Amino acid sequence: MKYYIVDAFTSEPFGGNPAGVVLLDRDFPTDELMRLVAAELRYSETAFVQQNGATEFTVRYFTPKGEVDLCGHATIATFGVLCQTGILRDGDVCMNHTLAGDLEVRIGEQVMMQMAMPRVIEKRVDTERLHGIMVGTTMPGWPDMPIEIVSTGLPDIMMPVATVDDLNAMQPDMDALSELSQELEVTGVHAFALSEDGYTAHVRNFGPLYGIPEESATGTANAALTHYLHRRGLIAVPSACRFLQGETMGRPSVVATMLEDDGTIWVGGKSCILAQGNLMCID
Repeated sequence: MKYYIVDAFTSEPFGGNPAGVVLLDRDFPTDELMRLVAAELRYSETAFVQQNGATEFTVRYFTPKGEVDLCGHATIATFGVLCQTGILRDGDVCMNHTLAGDLEVRIGEQVMMQMAMPRVIEKRVDTERLHGIMVGTTMPGWPDMPIEIVSTGLPDIMMPVATVDDLNAMQPDMDALSELSQELEVTGVHAFALSEDGYTAHVRNFGPLYGIPEESATGTANAALTHYLHRRGLIAVPSACRFLQGETMGRPSVVATMLEDDGTIWVGGKSCILAQGNLMCID
């Protein structure tokens, strides 16, 4: 069984966000075996891909701790592999069946994936508690924007920060963040600072509850942030956004999003296959 190690949201090796991709030629193995493979590969997510038709696929996503409904960077990695191995071609429009719903994927200069329709989850987040967890000390000031939980497949806390320097200085208490994430039933925190340097915002994403202290590129969370920014009147419809993530990790990633007139959000980027091999545990 073929597996690939892929850097997503970058065209250069050792950048972006790495993911495992396993191309299946039979039914899905057991959930526990897929979790063990994800744990062995040690990436934040590994995608297991079953081809149902020429351009139709079912993809399941596993972290080292268990299955998640959807993963943006692993989807970009998956369809990048399918394109680079000749299974798909430029111009193909694909259907991706996921636990978050049936999502369209377009193959072109970069892979663009449709996200689940965005929704705001009406749960109160204790601002003071969250700031204490994420920063540990008081910052000079916070932007006049609310903290909200938004989902485009996975729920994340959208947390505005005043400056890029403040963003980069964050050192979250991971145990406390895991506890808060479990209480609020969210994947984690997506912190952002608006910028005027060619990017819509600089962002950092933290999901220790799922074994991901920090992630260098997060498609679902940046789609959720796109919806958040539109709700705040900071971007128009339609709109194209570019988010820079992974700077503090030494793995800069550029995540592109597109907000369409009907509210649909697409997330995209390039990918680079770093390695491939055979899984001997799936026979």
